[in-house]
Amino acid sequence: QGPISGVNKDIPVLQCHGDCDPLVPVMFGSLTVEKLKSMINPANVTFKTYSGMMHSSSLEEMMDVKQFIDKHLPPVD
Repeated sequence: QGPISGVNKDIPVLQCHGDCDPLVPVMFGSLTVEKLKSMINPANVTFKTYSGMMHSSSLEEMMDVKQFIDKHLPPVD
């Protein structure tokens, strides 16, 4: 499918991936992020990998997700 039009073309995306994931190899994460960059504004796509992380999450990843949310979403009262 081609580029996304309208307001969604500028949506910020954070994609995270462990470099030791045995279920979804990091190569597939890299291919996915390149496809995303072809569909939306590539400047808004961030791909972060985490050394030694398998098919799970880590404190570092959760802190990156929190920072991303804090940056892009309004605070909740």
